[in-house]
Parts: sequence; structure tokens; C-alpha cells
Amino acid sequence: MLKITDLKVSYGMIEAIKGISFEVNDGEIVTLIGANGAGKTTTMHAISGLLKPASGSITLDGTELTKIPPHRIVAMGLAQVPEGRRVFAEQTVQENLSLGAYSRKDKEKIADDLDYVFSLFPRLKERSSQTAGTLSGGEQQMLAMGRALMAKPDILLLDEPSMGLSPLLVSEIFHIIEEINKKGTTVLLVEQNAKRALAIANRAYVLETGYITLSGTGEELAKDERVQKAYLGG
Repeated sequence: MLKITDLKVSYGMIEAIKGISFEVNDGEIVTLIGANGAGKTTTMHAISGLLKPASGSITLDGTELTKIPPHRIVAMGLAQVPEGRRVFAEQTVQENLSLGAYSRKDKEKIADDLDYVFSLFPRLKERSSQTAGTLSGGEQQMLAMGRALMAKPDILLLDEPSMGLSPLLVSEIFHIIEEINKKGTTVLLVEQNAKRALAIANRAYVLETGYITLSGTGEELAKDERVQKAYLGG
């Protein structure tokens, strides 16, 4: 489905991503783990078209994405939930969700997908007329995820969805990620909470200073001594 080959991304003279290759197959949850500054968010921005790579290839179902603008990438079935949520604070919950569906042509099905989002996140339905800026951090994360789902993506990119949330909300968010995946959406997950990410991932990659240093199933990496020592407190 999604294939990254020898991807390099630079900020001026600084090479942030140094030739990484990985893939996400249809129906999988794949996670990228790594410390702050490893290049995880840069990788996500390159995939979604927010950053232009210096070189390398990014393909979605065989179509090269590196020359396609972000709004067209969304229309092709790829949506990203950014780090820090980035909801439209002055807009209502309902308006934020409607904006998520802006690129869709099947307008008659949008109401059904709104019901689906409200079934995943009942609190959003309760607060549908509230402005997004008045929501708690956890509710804003739910709104950012719901807004992305309104684009009806085939693959969902999640950048640090558990950041700043209480342990109870972290569990809820990871449960919802699994539910979204079971409903047929492929997931690429960037997470600093390596333990939770590896527990739900089919496959995982470790990113360190712009390089992929380890890969395997989520279970394999959770048992790897190097991963345990660096990311799991082992």
C-alpha cells in the first residue's frame, strides 16, 4: 500500500532523514518508534506532502507522492493527525469534523461517517456545538482523529496521539486505534510510548538520528534487549 524507498529529507544543510526504506501493507498497524529528534515527524510530513524530500520515493498504491500537493494526497486516501492536534480552536466540534470531509465527492455518505465518528467518540457528539478550543486535551485529540476519519482515508497517519494525555485516556486512544484498524483503515503510528505502540503493531521500525536501525514485528521488538533498554525502561 505505502512504500518508502531511500527517503532523504533535509532542512537546509542538515540532513534529517538519511535514506530510510520501509513499507506499510494494507490492513496493518505499523509503528515508528524513536527518541525526540530521531526524524519521526519529519518522515510523516514527507509522506503527507508537507515536506518535499531531497531524494527517494514515496508511493501509495503504486502512485508516486513526492510531486503531488497535500490536498490531492488526502483525496487519494491518506490523512494525517498531526502532533499537537492542531484543531481549529474557534470553530465548533461539528465544523471541525465537516472540514475533514472537504475533499470528498460522495457528499451523501458524509452523514453516515459523522455517525461513525460519534460512535467512536461519544464525547464529541455531546460537545458538537462547543468550540474546539474549550475542549480538554484528550477531547481535542479525539477531535483531531475524528476530523481525519471524516476524509474517509484508506491509511491514517497518527503522530504522537498519546502525547500529554492521562494514562486512562492513553488506553482509550490506543483502543480506538485498534477499532479503527479493525474497521479496515490501515494505520501508520508514530509514538514515544513505545510499549503501547508495540503492543498493537503488526510491524515496527526503530528510527534513530535519521536512520532505521531495527525492524520486526511489534512482539519481536518489544522483546529485543536493545529496544527494552532504550525505550521500555528494561
